[in-house]
Amino acid sequence: MSLTFAAQRGAKKKKGPELTDEQEQEIKDAFDLFDTDKDGELDYHELKVAVRALGFECKKQEVLQMMSSVDADESGKVAFRDFRYLMLGRVAARDPREEMEKAFRLFDADGSGKISVRNLRKVIAELGESIPEDEIQAMIEEFDTDGDGLISIEEFFAIMLDE
Repeated sequence: MSLTFAAQRGAKKKKGPELTDEQEQEIKDAFDLFDTDKDGELDYHELKVAVRALGFECKKQEVLQMMSSVDADESGKVAFRDFRYLMLGRVAARDPREEMEKAFRLFDADGSGKISVRNLRKVIAELGESIPEDEIQAMIEEFDTDGDGLISIEEFFAIMLDE
């Protein structure tokens, strides 16, 4: 392919929504994690799990439709470039507040609407970490602006938004 043709071809590509570096990395990480056979492509099952890992529910027909929209050679595989293209609009359209609420609910396992030392200890253990009790308490105290010994969703948002 000539350099001129390549430049023209690149110029004709649709730009699409802009993603943050974190969103780009999230897409790349999902692809890499679920490319289980490390062939640089996702098959139907790998694609379905990778899409779910990014937080999107897809039925079988939707996944098949996604695949057929980018699988020009009908290999039954999706390369990273195509996976990124498929996820671009979805990831860019996610509501950041909704994403933070989902993250909050992961910590608030008991559904109390607050994150306690106990909740935080459980998440830390699930991640395989070992943090002393006094440090866990200090984490809560640092962000507990209303002094109730718990992290509310508003306080959690302030942490996430680095306010």
